[in-house]
Amino acid sequence: MSGEIATPAAGAATPSARAGGGARSPAPRRPGELAIVLHTHMPYVEGFGTWPFGEEWLWEAIATSYLPLLEVLGSAPLTLSLTPVLADQLEAPGALARCLRFLREVRPASHALDRRSLAGRGDRGLLAALERSEARYAWAANRLEDLRRNGPGLLGALGEHATWTSSATHAVLPLLASDAGIALQVATGVRSHRRRFCTGREWAGGFWLPECAHTAWLEPLLEQAGVRASCVELTGRFGRADRRHLQPLRSAAGPLLWPIDRAVIDLVWGAEGYPSRPAYRDHRRLTERHHRLWAGDGRAYDPAAAGRQLRADARDFVARVSGRVAGGGVCVCALDTELLGHWWHEGVDWLAAVIEEAERAGLALVALDQASEHHAPAPAPEPPAVSSWGEGGDLRTWSGPSVAELAWLARSAELRVLRAEAPVPARALRELLALQSSDWAFLAHRNWAGSYPWERARGHARALERALAGEQLEPRLANLAPELAAWEG
Repeated sequence: MSGEIATPAAGAATPSARAGGGARSPAPRRPGELAIVLHTHMPYVEGFGTWPFGEEWLWEAIATSYLPLLEVLGSAPLTLSLTPVLADQLEAPGALARCLRFLREVRPASHALDRRSLAGRGDRGLLAALERSEARYAWAANRLEDLRRNGPGLLGALGEHATWTSSATHAVLPLLASDAGIALQVATGVRSHRRRFCTGREWAGGFWLPECAHTAWLEPLLEQAGVRASCVELTGRFGRADRRHLQPLRSAAGPLLWPIDRAVIDLVWGAEGYPSRPAYRDHRRLTERHHRLWAGDGRAYDPAAAGRQLRADARDFVARVSGRVAGGGVCVCALDTELLGHWWHEGVDWLAAVIEEAERAGLALVALDQASEHHAPAPAPEPPAVSSWGEGGDLRTWSGPSVAELAWLARSAELRVLRAEAPVPARALRELLALQSSDWAFLAHRNWAGSYPWERARGHARALERALAGEQLEPRLANLAPELAAWEG
């Protein structure tokens, strides 16, 4: 673990304690705060394939991340962003019914098959881990059904806490070809959020920049759409652990820019971050039916050992952040929501332990919409030409040589739409939005999903051309960006 975030030494003297007897104490300063930002996103996979890629990714994220997270949201002021494309899928007719069938039929059957395979091995630890895995899916099915029957539904429950939105389909905005294309992504995303979640409350203007991809010329376009605050990655500009990451920045065009604190984020995201601990469940080692029964140390997963580890890691995290903000400021720790639970099995429990430990240690948690009320911004410095939280801090992940074809497909399709005679069919616009998703290039660059991202991108490009030619296509993407009706005609 990096030592750049130091924990204050026990018994260290404060400035007032070191002052002489008659010395005047310094003016009280507002203590530093921690802002945990959870960016919640899934590309449009509903209706586009099942195992090993496709909509079962969404069902797994619902079961292992979104539903468990509901048990923690509301216990502390967190900043939750919810991408419109995820909300579109959670709202799609029949989608959650298929998710319930997956949880109540497919998963019990797959656990039963693994149970038969393990029965002859006599490993009680693995069988116990398999039983706990099956119980987790059963709990998720019951919770999802209960939300449907006796509550606001999963989307409504998440929406009670979602204060930030994003672009319609998580497009990397600096890679789009035109101001009109950016306006389509941003305005559609803002409309989606306002329609779904702003009944009885105002949207404060929080907007997650997909992949934290930022450049100065975006700012006037964001301002015009009502965006008032975004997160940016400025490690390449300031360096790691620089105190300038702890203060909001006022851009020339208006939106408040919150630097994310890479030195703190890497305590979780880094290659040697908390999820790599030997006691935690190994995400990579799978049974024949893709269940995870082993800990990182190779033994059968032991939840008690993992619980002890996550509490220790929560204490370590809070101590390091407390030292980081001892002189004031806001530490912005931004994480993909799906890391918690879906990728890191214990992640939601770790978050709950961090909230509990922060209260015990006196570390204040704050939502970014409220933090702006008592943390004065500094003038934004000259930014890099472009920045992101991707590899190299630039856009190579989404436009480098390995995925140049995907970047070209999206940009040329956007220009094709701009040249088309009005009105552009809503189906063509939906295909464009789907094609512009950052996820296809990310998955292709990492080679995490075989040919799936290439098939999806090329398929959307072909369908866009057919829609522009006036063909009546099969009813797909019907629930993507319902707000697009305002752009037609």
